[in-house]
Amino acid sequence: MTVVFEMTDVVKTFPAGRTRPWSSPQRLVAVDRVSLSVNAGETLGLVGESGCGKSTIAKLAVRLLKPDSGDIRLRDQSLLRTSGRRLRTVRRDIQMVFQDAYSSLDPSMTVANIVSEPLATFDIVPKRDRQRRTAELVEAASLTRYHLDRYPYELSGGQRQRVSIARALASQPAFVVCDEAVTALDVSVQAQVLNLLKRIQAQTGSAYLFIGHDLETVSYMSDRIAVMYLGAVVEVAPATELLDRPRHPYTQALASAILVGNPRVQRTRERIVLSGEVPSPLNRPPGCRFSTRCPYVMDVCRTVEPPLIEVTEGVSAACHLHTEGPRLAGQPVHQTRTCQTT
Repeated sequence: MTVVFEMTDVVKTFPAGRTRPWSSPQRLVAVDRVSLSVNAGETLGLVGESGCGKSTIAKLAVRLLKPDSGDIRLRDQSLLRTSGRRLRTVRRDIQMVFQDAYSSLDPSMTVANIVSEPLATFDIVPKRDRQRRTAELVEAASLTRYHLDRYPYELSGGQRQRVSIARALASQPAFVVCDEAVTALDVSVQAQVLNLLKRIQAQTGSAYLFIGHDLETVSYMSDRIAVMYLGAVVEVAPATELLDRPRHPYTQALASAILVGNPRVQRTRERIVLSGEVPSPLNRPPGCRFSTRCPYVMDVCRTVEPPLIEVTEGVSAACHLHTEGPRLAGQPVHQTRTCQTT
């Protein structure tokens, strides 16, 4: 398959001040050697707790932030070596749907002006055809021509998010970043927006990076899912495989939190509640970053950081359980029930 978007060993840090006036400035590692790739027509989900680095990844992907090191490529072109007019041209192929649609829309512009702005910016259609094309985009986003003259404050949350989607797709991008695009919406509206995104993807063939903290919602949208913890990717797997056969203890805990519609099945499921606090990114524990909360922690976990390796075809995990101790060798984490923890 054709790779549309790729991150390779990306690192991003932010200044975090000084603990004392005479001490050296601290750096908060928000993204730590992250590598991701998205194929044409595919949706890659990115899931994790708040503060794990998901939104930083989104901003890096669309060049709102520049990484400290690593490379970011759209098709065969490095976004880090592109600037000025050339970067402006590349931005046509990469767009973003923000979490808060209200703050991402200009309150002084009508829906027609908001959606038509990319058409004029990138000179996609002749001026005489922009009104017609704008109406088509709004209708494709499940809105009506009535909404064209409305302002953002006159719309509901779901309608504003549809406007954001129509604006993002106006330039016919090859890659779209959805940064928690449905988190602030009601459940019924979430379903409408998710189905809209899926329908548009089927029509256009765009690739999506779909970011969220709800594993069930992310799995509904995604072909593959990457799980982040404390700035790093700890597991990547096909969506159904990740839910049914998690290879990392953190993924196992996330999957156990999903509610099942059948009450009898739900009562028999084991709920894994993680103990301990999430470590500070400024004071990450040595070894595995999940070692302070892992129910299967071993001595090696506290001293050696596990690399992200392919444990079975199409599935990667950063966990010593697949190489040390029980040697799961790609088997799901629940096989460690008899594992001795220390």
